[in-house]
Amino acid sequence: MSDFKLLINGRLEDGDQTMDVINPATEAVFAVCPRASKAQLDRAVAAAKAAFPGWSNTPIAARKAALLAIAQRIQSKADELARILTQEQGKPLADATAEVYGAAAFFQYFANLDIPVKVIEDGQGRKVEARRKPLGVIGAIVPWNFPLILMAFKVPAALLAGNTVVLKPAATTPLSTLKLCEHIADLLPPGVLNVISDANDLGGELTKHPDVRKISFTGSTATGKKVMAGAADTLKRITLELGGNDAGIVLDDIDPKTTAPKIFQSAFQNSGQVCIALKRLYVHESIYDSMCDELVSLANAAVVGDGLQQGTQLGPLQNKMQFEKVKELIADAAKHGKVMCGGDVPERGYFIRPTIVRDIADGTRLVDEEQFGPVLPVIKYSDPEDALARANASPYGLGGSIWSTDLARAHSFAEKMDAGTVWINKHLDLAPNIPFGGAKQSGLGTELGDEGLMEFTQLQVINMAV
Repeated sequence: MSDFKLLINGRLEDGDQTMDVINPATEAVFAVCPRASKAQLDRAVAAAKAAFPGWSNTPIAARKAALLAIAQRIQSKADELARILTQEQGKPLADATAEVYGAAAFFQYFANLDIPVKVIEDGQGRKVEARRKPLGVIGAIVPWNFPLILMAFKVPAALLAGNTVVLKPAATTPLSTLKLCEHIADLLPPGVLNVISDANDLGGELTKHPDVRKISFTGSTATGKKVMAGAADTLKRITLELGGNDAGIVLDDIDPKTTAPKIFQSAFQNSGQVCIALKRLYVHESIYDSMCDELVSLANAAVVGDGLQQGTQLGPLQNKMQFEKVKELIADAAKHGKVMCGGDVPERGYFIRPTIVRDIADGTRLVDEEQFGPVLPVIKYSDPEDALARANASPYGLGGSIWSTDLARAHSFAEKMDAGTVWINKHLDLAPNIPFGGAKQSGLGTELGDEGLMEFTQLQVINMAV
């Protein structure tokens, strides 16, 4: 595996230490990664701070051109980046390739947005304008399930708005981010984008750094609370996209045979390691048995293996800690429900076959907690209003879905779902132009779309006597 470097102030450099990166399909070390020190983090922040005046005063047309150039460069390096991503994250190569191109598409999207001045009032004696100014240095912290696409939720919007960035990928999936930033380093002025990799020991330092004006974080709710606490001393702006336990409610009028494949994909994409995956499924008693049977059939047919092997549909869990957690949840679920398929693990690699658990209820760990793995609890209900109440009882509120052939009926339930995004007859449908954010303990703020862009700005009102 080729060398990987930190990017600080436009220069590629080694970390003050190194750390191993493990391929989750083999459990073997396949690359050595730079590990940044606190001093290197401080230099990255200082570089971003020094670059901010020049970048924020760069015409927005030039910033857009830079984003388009980045998108084109990412596309030109897609094959290399996808192979690195598969080896460090585990996902099938086809999915990794799609993620790389998706990241490029997000840069392209934000390159076509504007930040206009809004005239609130222009009358006799007074003119009022609402302007949007960049914040300063942005700390962007990205998790291990979608390293590149979730980076692209943050970086292009931050840069378009005129901010500078210190980017920190997850400790177990730093390589694709480091390599991508190496490829685009010459497309931005020094210090505008910096990337450091760590061993999960610099997130708190970045969060509390006095020269960082905003933290954009994607990760677990528990860590999100620490980010929020760390940002409090300097009253940093924060965007938190946190954990989810998305419920899907299947009404009694759907056909399990045609609907089950969509539900299966919604639950098991990326081996269930998706913040907005369908994580608990409520099915009406009249179709419960047939839905369970269809899901089991799909689970048994899924091809699980090394993401570099042709034909693989689902890869391993990304890291040993998550692997052990999911195994523990399956063992607990077997005490409270019926494991219909899956749950078995091989001798090597963090693999778990897609697992369907039926005859399980709210109040069990698998239903109440976010599993973040290839396990789906299927819960029987008789009253749709009761299913909705149980779905809403979760402390999480990232997403949810309603499945029905009656769109008006489905829409009425969707309106009452306590979640940031509710889908009807689908799940996991995101796009760069569609705002995304969670309710309750699933996060604060919004990403994507015009609304997400505005979160990287400071509102300034100019009120003039005329």
